Amino acid sequence: MNQTEKGYRQLLIRSPILNERSCFLSSCHAHPESEEVLGSLLIKMPLNNLDKAVQKSSTEFFLLAIFTTLALASILILFTRRRIKKPLNAIIKASEAVAKGDNSTRLEIKPNQLDDIRMVSSAFNNMLDNINTASIELQNWSHQLEYKVQKKSEELLEAQNELIHIEKIASLGKLSASVAHEINNPLSGVLTYTKLVHKQLSKTELDPIVKQSMLKHLKVIETETKRCGDIVKGLLDFSRKDQENFNNQHFNKVLKETFDLIAHQMKMENIIFSSDFSAQSDLIYCSENQIKQACVAILVNASEAVSENGEILIRTFNPDTDNIRLEIIDNGSGIAPEDIPHIFEPFFSAKHKTSGIGLGLAIAHGIVISHKGKIEVESKLGKGTIISVILPLIKN
Repeated sequence: MNQTEKGYRQLLIRSPILNERSCFLSSCHAHPESEEVLGSLLIKMPLNNLDKAVQKSSTEFFLLAIFTTLALASILILFTRRRIKKPLNAIIKASEAVAKGDNSTRLEIKPNQLDDIRMVSSAFNNMLDNINTASIELQNWSHQLEYKVQKKSEELLEAQNELIHIEKIASLGKLSASVAHEINNPLSGVLTYTKLVHKQLSKTELDPIVKQSMLKHLKVIETETKRCGDIVKGLLDFSRKDQENFNNQHFNKVLKETFDLIAHQMKMENIIFSSDFSAQSDLIYCSENQIKQACVAILVNASEAVSENGEILIRTFNPDTDNIRLEIIDNGSGIAPEDIPHIFEPFFSAKHKTSGIGLGLAIAHGIVISHKGKIEVESKLGKGTIISVILPLIKN
């Protein structure tokens, strides 16, 4: 290969001419047999056209390569933008929306999406569904917790009020016991000497008019003194907390005997008196006489509340497995809401027709509390009253 003076390349082919037999034997030649090379054949072939063709082809190939590269790069950028970057931006926006508290955001899943993008979008939507479900459950639990806290707060407030009321009654009971013991002895003396003076005056010769007047006044003293004695007895019953004569009793049996005890009085007052002792479990630890005394006090109070042909129902049932509930229901005049908190206080009475001393319900309340029970009142004016006694059952 060499170049011409004009700069073109030439392809040189040099081939030696060897001495052959025909050469040194032929008459036209004068080469001796000892010469091996007779000469050489030199062929020069210009390469300018070939070089131009190669240069043109190289330029075209380079341009084609550039065009192809640009086209592939454009296609790759377009593909990446539409199939990868756009779905990723949607995932980023959805994540930001969730971070701000919007759990309703969902990614759109298209059939022509890449499998990986579709799987990520589906997993993201499932995660949001689970988060939304968990949030709803948390909200429900939160509402339930708030409701339970509110209910427990109300129960605690009710229990606190009841404790305050019980403490108040207990204080009254202690005071009543002290007063009763202090008053009882003087009253006994007054009553004894009143009877003695009454007896002596009956035998003394006096002006009949003066004598009759003095006897009348002594009778008043005797009556009022007995009344004071009854009050003192009631106070002692109210304050008594002894646990004597406590044993296991069937509540329904005790109530049945109480029902029979007072049924005649109810009939005399033209009151429809009925019972329904349907409690299946009724074994309690109690003083039978005290329970009867409390029930009679409540029933007498109910009979004073109803008018003629009124109705009183006494019934039992089990509100749960631990207690038995007694309800004495009347359709009487009812109790004013402002009087309900005071009806178990000694000497409190909202009834004007009664001749009682206002200790019946207070004594009943004390008896129920001493039996570790609870007494409740529901009443509406003109509709009637339900007084409930809840006592604990004896478990096997």
